[in-house]
Amino acid sequence: MSKTLIIALIGGTFALAGCQLSNQDRSNLGLLGGAAGGVLLADALDANSEMTIVAGIAGAAAGTMIARGTQQDRCAYATGDGSTVYYAACP
Repeated sequence: MSKTLIIALIGGTFALAGCQLSNQDRSNLGLLGGAAGGVLLADALDANSEMTIVAGIAGAAAGTMIARGTQQDRCAYATGDGSTVYYAACP
């Protein structure tokens, strides 16, 4: 992946971060940021092209889910027993 594209993705993410975003915009930003993060991590680990694509898709899914969670102002908390998770307001 070219460095120019990576810089453009990161710059766009930071530019949008300062705006008041709608719920859809926040989901899209989570998707873009997660995908960029996944691709950057795969590139840093010298992954092959197939794993880079998988990392980008997984990052996009994770970024979207995190963005949706922050829209609802609910966070997931683990109780520490390894299996129980509860949801409450984010700090």
